[in-house]
Amino acid sequence: MKKLSISLLLLLIVCSAHAQQAVIRGDFADPSVIQVGNTYYAAGTSSNWAPGFPVMKSNDLKTWKQTGSIFPDLTEWADYYYWAPELNYENGKVYVYYTAHKKGGNLCVGVASADTPEGPFKDHGPLVCQEAGSIDGFPIRDENNKLHLIWKEDGNSVGKPTPIWIQEINEEKTALVGEKKELFRNDTPWEANLVEGVSVIKNNGYFYAIYAAAGCCGPGCTYATGIARAKSLTGPWEKFEGNPILTGQGDWMCPGHGTAVQYQGKNYFMYHAYDKSSNKYTGRQALVRGFEFTPDNWLRFTDEFLAPAESPKTYTATDDFNKDKLDLQWSWSVFNKPAFELKNGRIGIQIKDDRELFIARRIEGPNYEATVETIPAKSAMTGVALIGDEKNLIYAVAKQDSIAVTLVKSGARSVLGKFPVVTKGKNLFIKMLVKNNTDISFHYSINGSEFTPINIAKPDITFLPPWDRAVRAGIITKGTEGEVGVVEKFVFKNQ
Repeated sequence: MKKLSISLLLLLIVCSAHAQQAVIRGDFADPSVIQVGNTYYAAGTSSNWAPGFPVMKSNDLKTWKQTGSIFPDLTEWADYYYWAPELNYENGKVYVYYTAHKKGGNLCVGVASADTPEGPFKDHGPLVCQEAGSIDGFPIRDENNKLHLIWKEDGNSVGKPTPIWIQEINEEKTALVGEKKELFRNDTPWEANLVEGVSVIKNNGYFYAIYAAAGCCGPGCTYATGIARAKSLTGPWEKFEGNPILTGQGDWMCPGHGTAVQYQGKNYFMYHAYDKSSNKYTGRQALVRGFEFTPDNWLRFTDEFLAPAESPKTYTATDDFNKDKLDLQWSWSVFNKPAFELKNGRIGIQIKDDRELFIARRIEGPNYEATVETIPAKSAMTGVALIGDEKNLIYAVAKQDSIAVTLVKSGARSVLGKFPVVTKGKNLFIKMLVKNNTDISFHYSINGSEFTPINIAKPDITFLPPWDRAVRAGIITKGTEGEVGVVEKFVFKNQ
């Protein structure tokens, strides 16, 4: 009997760990989810990657597939920091309230609309732009059915508190009206220097604000989730004495910033957290956890996690560029969009200045490899890269007579090695192999099957990526303006 009890306990532990998986693996921070008919749609932060705000689709909140993005081309008024898209479905129309950095200004909350969650979206511009910055917009109707916008004033960016504001918004969802009012701010020790990411739901005569607090990002993050309630949407608001109600657990740390949704009559919360094993390298990933309302009219999270039917496993994703459009897995820097052409099963990326040009895809774990089959040119250099952003990356590129490995840190380039190789008239395969997040190596092959290591001193890439993002693996080219880097195939293997 004792042995059986121990076995059952071990089984429960294993099942619990198995269930606590990301439903959208890889970089998908600040997830928002809505239900349209029997289908769920989610959007997440893209930060300084374009297209803006990837959109995912699911029938069960467990298995997701990307359908596109909210902004295939970025908005006219904003230049970077595309954060926290909040989806809203009302009267047969879809709205997204999002954060972005205004050209020549600061962070603002804007709004866009579409007839379906798969777009196309029409941008209506910014709604609120405070001097310290305005982020994390959330729409909600009050007890009298008047529509309001809730957002955070980004005071922490200038060493000040972070009020959560509310203000009425017109029915066209294009402008705020009346006066703003503060709901609450960071005023308890666990919240540290900020509260943000407010999501509001209604139940039994109360409005509940599920919110995040403390440090959002990176290996030193302290993020956690709290709850506050009010009888009237504009307050007064009461914070739960037992906050935070959601903290790190199991393989996951720093949970927060999400939205509530129902599935099969039960309540769930989609939010982001870091996998402890890959942390900042894979970024903040989307999880779904159950919650319930308590007899004393508060809210608590359950131990139920929605998760894919199978655990993450090895897979291979291949792009041979035989479509007329670039595959949805690809993104690029908001500061340097590449000009590319898909033709005859190849992609050509036109070099426009002395900066590196790249397209890249999300990674999903600490171990993976990426192989680029390139057609070497006389001077245009093309190959494979691991990218934090346009100023922090490492890559191996080739031309007809050589391969070079370069490390870029804070914009400063260091050539780690240059090696002769005869490739004239032949395709060249360049492979990047990553183990345990930071153990990186490069290899090359003429036939695509027998690879030769490129011998360089082990580079330190722990500075990758920037604080609010994850690294990405991709294709890179550089050289003289007007030249074209040509790639025949890209193969990514998750291990």
